[in-house]
Amino acid sequence: MFRAFFKDFRAFIRRGNVMDLAVAVIVGGAFGQMVTALVNDVIMPPIGLLLGKVDFSNLYLNLSGKHYSSLAAAKAAGAPIIQYGLFLNTVVNFLIVSLVIFVAIRQLSRLRKAEPAKAPTTKTCRFCKSEIPIEAVRCAYCTSFVEGEVEEG
Repeated sequence: MFRAFFKDFRAFIRRGNVMDLAVAVIVGGAFGQMVTALVNDVIMPPIGLLLGKVDFSNLYLNLSGKHYSSLAAAKAAGAPIIQYGLFLNTVVNFLIVSLVIFVAIRQLSRLRKAEPAKAPTTKTCRFCKSEIPIEAVRCAYCTSFVEGEVEEG
């Protein structure tokens, strides 16, 4: 039983799509870290400066009712807090990743060549509306002539 299981598992691992998935996860993780650094270190500081020298990563809502001078002091005291500044950073991070993925997929779809239209292999009988082969002269369903003139004789 175990031999068959491991044989099937090896066959599964050897398939190309499993390796492609592994590469995609690794590259995606690295890309995520890069975007997070871009948001936290490049995009949010100028936005915070424009909004009055606000550091978004330090924005929080204190639920305890006591006053703390900083986020670090509230965390050290074990106060219940909501870090909405980190949430804002995450939302901006998500929007950037979504935009990059949208642009990449759009460009890839432009590069993909459209397949030429295939010639039809069937036609519709003008009398009974059945699908018949394109070469047919007579309908197999109603026996009407579907092309050319009706032969008399």
